Amino acid sequence: MAGRNDNSWGHPGIYAGALLLIGVMLGPVVYIIIGGFRTNAQITVDPAGLPHPWEFGNYTNVLSSSGFWRQAGNSTIVAVVTTFGVVLLGVMASYVLARYRFRGSGAMYALFAAGLMFPVTVAITPVYILVKSLGIVNTLPGVILPQIAFALPTTIIILVPFLRAIPREIEEAAAIDRCSRLGFFWRIVIPLSVPGLVTTGILAFINSWNSYLLPLFILSEQDTFTLPLGVQAFASEYSVDTAKVLAFTSLSMIPALVFFSLFERRIVGGLTGAVKG
Repeated sequence: MAGRNDNSWGHPGIYAGALLLIGVMLGPVVYIIIGGFRTNAQITVDPAGLPHPWEFGNYTNVLSSSGFWRQAGNSTIVAVVTTFGVVLLGVMASYVLARYRFRGSGAMYALFAAGLMFPVTVAITPVYILVKSLGIVNTLPGVILPQIAFALPTTIIILVPFLRAIPREIEEAAAIDRCSRLGFFWRIVIPLSVPGLVTTGILAFINSWNSYLLPLFILSEQDTFTLPLGVQAFASEYSVDTAKVLAFTSLSMIPALVFFSLFERRIVGGLTGAVKG
């Protein structure tokens, strides 16, 4: 019994490795957040030390600037609209691929799966040319539309197993009750797919919020900057004020960290359901 109890706690090396990995991942984040509470003199004298005394002026100065809130608003608009578009279009396309058999359905699903191998980095030049031809360069729609397109493959790959797992008997029962296909989709499919929708929505929101390369190519005026571009512009403007740059950086990443922390279990649950499906 003693041996069984000892093994139930796992090998100490596993916990040590896990703690080390967590420390490596969270160390830079903690350093940036705490660094915003220090002065430049403190950072110069002891780069790895704790604030003494704690300096709150860096954060209050950033929060009192109109540029930060304008960029935060742009990031919010882009992330929310992108998430809505990804979830809506993704579930509609996934429903067709999962519930109907037609010529070319397998090839279409394989095409979306192949889209996972082509990140925005590879296609940034043709994307810019397309956006420019549409006349939406230096606008938020110029960022939103490509982000929706590049997020759809992941969304469809996750949602298709969810929709395939819905029993055919439910659809047949709905048909007997004279429920149309659209009615079945909105009243039954959507509620049953909530875990997958939440998962894909969270992933789309976080990826959109943290997106840097695409806004860098599309946006050129600071009034349209999102927060990742705002961090770069702020760091260039206040290159000698390291503490204030750290404060701006930490404030720009806190929303995504909080959002991810609140819905972490939903992400894991949604991915687990997709694998089972």
